[in-house]
Amino acid sequence: MTTLASPVAASALPELTAGRLLGSWRPDPYALVLILVLAGLYAWGVVRLVRRGERWPVARVVTFAGLGLGSIAVATMSGLAVYDHELFWPAAVQNIVLDLVAPLGLALGDPLSLALRALPQERPAARRLRAAVSGRLVRFLTFPLVSTVLVLSSELAIYFTPYFPTALRHGPLHELMYLQLLVTGSLFVLPMLTREELLPSWCSHPVRALLVLVDGLVDAVPGVVVMTSGTMIAGGWYASQHRPWDPSPQQDQMIGGGLMLTIAELVGLPFLIAVFAEWVREERRRTRVLDARLDRELAVAAPTAAAPAADVATPAATGPAAGEAAVPQPELMRPWWETDRGEVGERFRRGR
Repeated sequence: MTTLASPVAASALPELTAGRLLGSWRPDPYALVLILVLAGLYAWGVVRLVRRGERWPVARVVTFAGLGLGSIAVATMSGLAVYDHELFWPAAVQNIVLDLVAPLGLALGDPLSLALRALPQERPAARRLRAAVSGRLVRFLTFPLVSTVLVLSSELAIYFTPYFPTALRHGPLHELMYLQLLVTGSLFVLPMLTREELLPSWCSHPVRALLVLVDGLVDAVPGVVVMTSGTMIAGGWYASQHRPWDPSPQQDQMIGGGLMLTIAELVGLPFLIAVFAEWVREERRRTRVLDARLDRELAVAAPTAAAPAADVATPAATGPAAGEAAVPQPELMRPWWETDRGEVGERFRRGR
């Protein structure tokens, strides 16, 4: 593995090959701190649940650490980060990974539900977290239309304003751009996949699936615009870094836009599958809750229904002769859904 100390010294970089792209790494202290903090908090939450005897799905841990944190590490410290100051297309792949892939991995880990379950409910930290996620600002930023516009405008602002070339010249601004992409992407993905209710009540799972399809089309816009634009993005910077073995700036930008478009479309399918999987799990959970409630209501109603039946079967002066079967009362001969006073009975009666 090749470790390069600084990406700015582009003149010292050898020709980019597949081997160098995979084997070249450099540490990014800001990204490394973020990864360690997120990993530590997530591990703390899982350990808290395990100590209380509760379970947390291993698949969520794997996706959070592997796809989520792993994508952040690849985008900020792999060969993409090493060569992003010499060629445009590694920078374009970096940005789309931070904007789409890493948020999907983090959201599949459902860190919000984990935090709310791990924190003791009587502690102020838990109350503050619940107040924050239910506050107006978070509700506004995670509203589907708003978050989609934020993702699109964030990408376009980076490439078609002086933001990106300025970030290439100033390291702290470049790190801030990384964080911006990660946060704006998470604003759309996290509410779609978390078990906590961050979205409006009308945003059911079928509606979420439709929104994901629309978002997939919107995510393709930056790649198409970059690929077909006649304006060179950070053209002055990349022209000064051009080497004989590099593609021309026009080809470099077309490659970058094509990769952005490809990754955006590839991410859309697993995102949609994840929404459908959450939909199935939610329906199963509701079915279990409804079945348990119905069992409780039937258990309460059974003694009440048995008492009149016993009275009818008792021989009396006005009752049936001995040896004759007791005739059930008309109320007991009606279908159970007509006499049930619970939620299931109400649904049947409304349907009729």
